[in-house]
Amino acid sequence: MKLSIVIPCYNEKATVRVLLRRVVGAVYPREITSVEIIVVDDMSTDGTRQILDAILKAPNQEIGLQENQEFRLHLQEKNGGKGKALRSGFAQAKGEIILVQDADLEYDPEDYPALLKPLVKGYADVVFGSRFIGLERRVLYFNHYLVNLFLTFLSNLFTNLNITDMETCYKVFRSDVLKRITLVSDRFGFEPEITAKVAKLKVRVFEVGIRYHGRTYEEGKKITWKDGVAALWHILRFNLLG
Repeated sequence: MKLSIVIPCYNEKATVRVLLRRVVGAVYPREITSVEIIVVDDMSTDGTRQILDAILKAPNQEIGLQENQEFRLHLQEKNGGKGKALRSGFAQAKGEIILVQDADLEYDPEDYPALLKPLVKGYADVVFGSRFIGLERRVLYFNHYLVNLFLTFLSNLFTNLNITDMETCYKVFRSDVLKRITLVSDRFGFEPEITAKVAKLKVRVFEVGIRYHGRTYEEGKKITWKDGVAALWHILRFNLLG
């Protein structure tokens, strides 16, 4: 199987090189014979693009790219948000399995074996990585936890899925399933949108525990209360209006 890892990236100069080294060095199930790493830079302005250009020119030296791995870079012409960046990456993905990875260090590629196992063994079509069912996680904002809990509950109420972490970054798909979904959200609405549309397909969804090394706002966290309000609207929009 070929694995496509799609990484939306915006202003992550402090983390993107380290993250890519971890992606390259991750342990992959033996069923995964090749990996393509697709970074979509969403018009970064902090020097991230220059770092990515350097990696593109010398991926072996910069991130230790291996023989069965490929690094590709797509530069958005203007900032459009995570959802739009992911659509660009998905359109280029050639793998039978597609995995979403953020460019920060909140989510750890060390969890790839657990995320990929249900798919490569053939008993899942979609896998969500949950920050709340078992593995280590950094303790941070209680108000964020409450908002996530509420949004996940509301999403589950409409989808009839018993997911514990709808807003998680780690979502992995069989490519033939993802191709059946038309995505339209540009920003963080991607999470409730993809969850609603996966539920409507009646495919096999699994959830596995993942590590979570959350950031503070001082460390670069970008999501705000406005995104929480938008997520509420997107849950209603994609579950009630289609």
